[in-house]
Parts: sequence; structure tokens; C-alpha cells
Amino acid sequence: MSCLIRNLGLLGLAALMLMAGADAALAQEATLDTGDTAWMLTSTALVLLMTIPGLALFYAGMVRHKNILATAMQSFATCCLMTVLWMVAGYSLAFSDGGALNDYVGGLSNLFLKDLSVDSMSGTIPESVFMTFQMTFAIITPALITGAFADRMKFSAMLLFLGAWMLLVYAPICHWVWGGGFLGGDGVLDFAGGTVVHINAGIAGLVACIVLGKRRGYPTENMAPANLTLSVIGASLLWVGWFGFNAGSAVGANGAAGMAMTVTQIATATAALTWMFLEWILRKKPSVLGIVSGAVGGLVAITPASGFVDPMGALFIGIAAGAGCYWGAVWLKRKLGYDDSLDVFGVHGIGGIIGAILTGVFAVEAIGGTPGLLEGNPGQVWIQFYGILATVIYCAIASFILLKIVDVIVGLRVDEESEVVGLDQSLHGETLH
Repeated sequence: MSCLIRNLGLLGLAALMLMAGADAALAQEATLDTGDTAWMLTSTALVLLMTIPGLALFYAGMVRHKNILATAMQSFATCCLMTVLWMVAGYSLAFSDGGALNDYVGGLSNLFLKDLSVDSMSGTIPESVFMTFQMTFAIITPALITGAFADRMKFSAMLLFLGAWMLLVYAPICHWVWGGGFLGGDGVLDFAGGTVVHINAGIAGLVACIVLGKRRGYPTENMAPANLTLSVIGASLLWVGWFGFNAGSAVGANGAAGMAMTVTQIATATAALTWMFLEWILRKKPSVLGIVSGAVGGLVAITPASGFVDPMGALFIGIAAGAGCYWGAVWLKRKLGYDDSLDVFGVHGIGGIIGAILTGVFAVEAIGGTPGLLEGNPGQVWIQFYGILATVIYCAIASFILLKIVDVIVGLRVDEESEVVGLDQSLHGETLH
């Protein structure tokens, strides 16, 4: 009998220890991870670096001398405006529960970040860090659009259009994919923003440049970039910052972040070389503008795939992106006759579509949990097409309507004299000497 009691006592003690261990594990799961937090703080700073100064310099170097300051101003002002709008309503619309409408848009429960506290958590990191990380995405996406209408949109019109666009287009599509909406629920793979950021910005840019019309003198006048040194610096900052964009989307310092960094580097370099060699073959000289444009195209295309593909997949995505974005920026634009000033659609729209589709081809189950076409899951390619189609249709229609409303309110385009003089002087009263 004493032996039985002793054994029962030992079993009880073991059970208590197991329960205590389980409780400790649960507590640990809900506890802030300092390594994850440090990486996400770093990633957030890197993504902000992509817009200011990265995109600001990249775009400013590609316009004519009389529009350099105005173009850099667009990126800087967009950063400021989107920060405030994301705090007021954008984050809530993207990442709150939308109730009956949750498939399509988040709710208004977290307006002005009223539920955000120092103790709020998002996984293993503070929610404040997650919110700010997502804010940097909401900053760069509308900033990308500005390249499509460079040299000709009113500053007031740009602020109105991009502000409304972020709240009514970007935030809902972000919710569709990452906030609990229908695209994420239906299995669309978008690790870091192929649909949410690049296809979205590319389509909006295409619609905007068509609605505004061509720059005066395009294509007969010389529209050559004023300072490609600025563009090289800007593209280099974009490349470095993109590690925060893609590897940061793992939301932790882990193997997924490491693989995302690896495939981002491979795809970017491959796309840059592909564009360079194509241009060398077809135009007899490899240009500085070409190689940096190819690099950005590679960065764009690997973005949706970065958490799902292996290095070989990244290599093929880079080749496809370099060739596809070259075709979009050089041949397609000329063939269809639209004036996308800095090739937002040609690089971000085309590159985003290529990357989204090829994510469905090269996805590796051991990396991202979902197999692609090459692992016997052809249906994933069709799911990717479905995500692209939903994004394109909604973005195109909503962007067109917003542009028309802004045109009625303040007018979209500067007058002919202002465009001839240049936006630096006519809109901001400043010039470079």
C-alpha cells in the first residue's frame, strides 16, 4: 500500500510539473522576443530608408533638371502624409476586424491607434513595432506611383489623390492579403507585397499617367535624366533597404528571414545583369539607367516570392524579371503610346505580376509551407492569377474614380507655362543652379 501511495504521489508530482511546463511554454510564447524585436526595429528603419532618401533620389535623378526638387519633394511629402493617415485610420482599416465586411476591409475600432499601448503585442514583437513596420509599406507604395506622372501633376492634386488612394485602395487590398481578408484566406501567396505594393502601385501609376496625358513635348523632346548619379545612389539605397522589406516580412529573426535575404540578393543581381546584357545586345551599349532599372525589377519580382522559394527559384525569377521589365519599359510603353515617366508600370506593375505568377511556380513547401507547380501543385498558379486579377480590377477602377474626383476639386495638371518652366520653380519657388 505504501508503495502504491508513493507511486501515486510521484505521478501527481510529474503531472504538476508537466502542467507547469506547459504554462511556462504558453507564457514564453506570449512574451516579447528581444531578438525578433531588434530585427524588426532594424527592418522598419531599412524600409523607411527605401523612400527617404532611396526613392526620392532614384526618381529625382531620372527627371529633367527643372523638376529634380519637385520630384524629391513628392517622396518626402508623401512620407509625411501617409504617416499621419496611417495613424489616423489606415492601420485600423488594414489590420482591424471588419466584422461582416472583414473579407474586404478592416474596421474602425483602432482609429488614431487608440488601442495601442506599450504592452500591446503582435506575436513576439510589440504591436507598435509591427504597426510602424507596416506604416513604412503604406508610405512607399503611394510614393512609387509619383514616378508615373512626374513633371506634370499639381502638388495639391498629388496630396489629395495619394491620401485618398492609400485609405481607399491600399488599406483594403492590404487587408485582403495580410489582414484577414479574402485573398489571404483563399491561399494567395504574397510574402512581402507583390500584389499589395507593386502591382497595386503599377496599375495606379498606369491609370494616372493615362488620365493626365503625356508630358508636353513627349516623345519628340529630349527627356533624358538630369543626374544618373543620384539615381544610382537611390537604387543602391533601395537595394539595401529591400532586405528590411523582404526579410523583415518574416516578422522575426529566424530562418525564413535568412532565406528571404538570400533569394532577394540573388534575384536582384540576376535581373540587373539580364537587363544589362539584353540592352547591350539590342542597343550595343549597357547603360547605367538600364542596370539600376533591372535591379529594381528584380527586387520587385522577388518580393512576393521571397518567403516561399529557394535560391534556384530566385535565379529564374531574376532572369524573368530582367527580361520582362525591360520589355515593359522599353517596348510595351512605346507600342501602346502612354507616357509613364519613370516606368512605374513597366517595372513595378510588370515585375510584380511576373513575381506573383512565378511564386506559384517555384514555391517550395519546405520553405513556405505551400508547394508550387514544380512540386505538383499547379493550382497555386491559378490562385496567384486570381489574386493579381482582383488587385488589378479594383485598383484600376478605384484609382480612375479618385483621379476624376480630384480633377473636379482642384484640377490634376499644372498649366502649360508651369510645365515648361519646371515644377521646381512654378510649384515650390526653388531652383537648382
